[in-house]
Amino acid sequence: MPIEITSPDDERVADYFRLTDVALRKKLETERGLYIAESEKVIRRALSRGDVPRSFLMGERWLTDLADVVADAEAQGVPVYVGEADVIESMTGFHLHRGALASMNRPALADPAELLRGARRAVVLEDIVDHTNVGAIFRSAAALGVDAVLVTPRCADPLYRRSIRVSMGTVFQVPWTRIDPWPGGMEALREQGWAFAAMALGDDSVTLDELAARAPERLALVMGTEGDGLGKRTVAGCDLTVRIPMAGGVDSLNVAAASAVAMYTLRA
Repeated sequence: MPIEITSPDDERVADYFRLTDVALRKKLETERGLYIAESEKVIRRALSRGDVPRSFLMGERWLTDLADVVADAEAQGVPVYVGEADVIESMTGFHLHRGALASMNRPALADPAELLRGARRAVVLEDIVDHTNVGAIFRSAAALGVDAVLVTPRCADPLYRRSIRVSMGTVFQVPWTRIDPWPGGMEALREQGWAFAAMALGDDSVTLDELAARAPERLALVMGTEGDGLGKRTVAGCDLTVRIPMAGGVDSLNVAAASAVAMYTLRA
């Protein structure tokens, strides 16, 4: 039967403590090899990918909505915890709008070359620190036919709770991994036929339309961090620089918006 939690300090649900503390969560999630899935849709997408749950935490009404998930968990010996809304809110540090959480074991990350085998379009996220932007880019990647996403060592975690939620669970749909070292890791992929296009302003940059007219068979779009954009070494290491033509005196777009425009224009 589900296990009732009446204290927000119950160590059995320590995976869910103070989820709003980003620095703490990133540290704990790395050490424990876990991530948190929030909402029925996200939990189901994570499970359908084959990720393994450590435990579930939910309000009582979700025992019915997630009855099949609860039954599978109990059959596999995965604990299902139930608590009142105020207990869960005190524990996690936020109001649980969508009723259910799952602590999931992180899957092992794939080698970039293996991940990109057979792919034609990829996006590289360099040091993007905003989890909302990361999630939005994944959602666009899923919608616009991008085969894979690579994230650099200092990029925000795609499996952080906010990234997952903003992506509508598409972080479980679009294959991704970390590329390390960066930008040195481009060389091994270039040997497999990949060309890298840096999204950046520059005197020698081409427009998206110009690149689309002669796009390489295997193309990776490299998107830079908010504000500063791509590093100089990265731009120098890419095969070309590409820009979105602008009007109205605007010189750039938010990275998530720019990525969507570029992915649509350069779709395979």
